[in-house]
Amino acid sequence: MAVCAALEPDEIGALESIMTARRLAGDETLVEEGEPRRRVYSLTSGMLRLVNGLPDGRRQITGFLMPGDFLGLADDGVYSASAEAVTPSALCSFPVAGMDALAVRFPKLNDRLFAFTRAALRRSRENQMILGRLAPVEKLSTFLLMLSQRAVEHHLPADPVAIPMSRADIADYLGLTIETVSRSFTKLRNQGLIDLPDARLVEIRDRKALEAVAGTLRA
Repeated sequence: MAVCAALEPDEIGALESIMTARRLAGDETLVEEGEPRRRVYSLTSGMLRLVNGLPDGRRQITGFLMPGDFLGLADDGVYSASAEAVTPSALCSFPVAGMDALAVRFPKLNDRLFAFTRAALRRSRENQMILGRLAPVEKLSTFLLMLSQRAVEHHLPADPVAIPMSRADIADYLGLTIETVSRSFTKLRNQGLIDLPDARLVEIRDRKALEAVAGTLRA
């Protein structure tokens, strides 16, 4: 999943020559919304949340990044969202100018970066799809299925689903209150669709029923 997978072993040194390692503590901010985009990042461990500030002082979480995801490619001159660590995280950091030069030098790397950009746009569409759901349980069901699918894409088990983010993070992502998120988890559990062995883990008991609630089950 890493960006270096696009390069041959004898080419990786060129990428490493412009790379610096970065570590974040939980809740530490990596970049601020509106800050000039000088570096791009590849997440190697942990999880990041993307946050936009609202005019009334609230926040809207627009996505979560998992290991292998890239940050900053789809932005123009400034970062379109703040990036904060959900859990302790590690990243590879690259200057924009240096990465652009390597993308010209290595076409496979350019293709890889373009694939990362497409993935970021797909996640944006997923976010719009979730927010378009009417009922809170529909939103939460879609969110859990999305996390399960993304785990598979990152070569992790589809079930159980890890949810390292807080209920407050989930609420700000789904456009709900924390109380509504908690009630929706309870409703899905009481219906036998999921189980909650702990606050950070969800076991999907009936995937087809969960897909039906989410509205993603195909006839």
